[in-house]
Amino acid sequence: MALLTSDKHDKKVQDAERIAQEAGAAIASEKTKRRAESYWAVSWRIFKKNKLGMVCLVIVVLLMLIAVFAPLIAPYDPYAIELTNRLAKPTSAHVLGTDELGRDILSRIIYGCRISLSVGVISQAIALFIGFFAGVVAGYFGGKVDMVISFIIQVFSSFPFLLFAIVIMFVLGPGLINLYVALGLLMWTTTARLVRGDVMRLKGSEYIQSCMLSGGSSWRIITKHLLPNCVSTLIVTSTLGIPNAIMSEASLSFLGLGVNPPTASWGAMISASQAYISVVPTYSIATGVAIIITVMAFNLLGDALRDALDPKMRS
Repeated sequence: MALLTSDKHDKKVQDAERIAQEAGAAIASEKTKRRAESYWAVSWRIFKKNKLGMVCLVIVVLLMLIAVFAPLIAPYDPYAIELTNRLAKPTSAHVLGTDELGRDILSRIIYGCRISLSVGVISQAIALFIGFFAGVVAGYFGGKVDMVISFIIQVFSSFPFLLFAIVIMFVLGPGLINLYVALGLLMWTTTARLVRGDVMRLKGSEYIQSCMLSGGSSWRIITKHLLPNCVSTLIVTSTLGIPNAIMSEASLSFLGLGVNPPTASWGAMISASQAYISVVPTYSIATGVAIIITVMAFNLLGDALRDALDPKMRS
């Protein structure tokens, strides 16, 4: 008995007990910290592990910086015509050569990045606005409202996208503003369909039902409870929708229904370069590579964000 009592007061025993207590406290603190870690912090931690996603994020940020600071980066005025230097091959003065009017190709590609990203971002913003509220109204109110909105979504989705865009641009006429509106009005259906599904799932949750029973207005429930829970869906949808808008702009500009000349546009540049591909191959190749890099970066970034933000993909 005395031996056991003396063991309790032994310095080594006390040190062992203290170390065990500190380790237990550290483990408990770590568990509490992980439980308290926010949804966005967990998503960012998962996203950082995706090396391809991080590379695409860097590329997208660089493209945005190029678009914003295009006047500072471009070596020449993209609209300056120099007929005496038309269709010049790549040199130290003109890295990618010049086009049929003597304009610097590299400068026009840099300014074309601004046009493509603005079309992608603004048209997708319009599509998100329309799609979110259409999806929320359909999923929240249900019944005949849901039937009408779902029918409209099916009508818009039943037409080939590019053909529908060509018809709208033919009616509205070429122009950057018309391009924003046309693509925004055509791209909202995917967002609406996804948001509708999220809202129908969330509407049956206890906290939404308690808000309804306590007399909360529909507007408050939509803006304070449903919108925050749909943010991850909206982020992924917009990231995957931007490259579709960029490709659509390039296709419409290629057909002469996009931006008005002499505005630098990747699609219009590829269309104009067809006749000179054997003279200045960098004219079309460099522009095509720019489109490929931009579209792939946004698509792969969207896939990485979906893996990080969607709880189902996490598991």
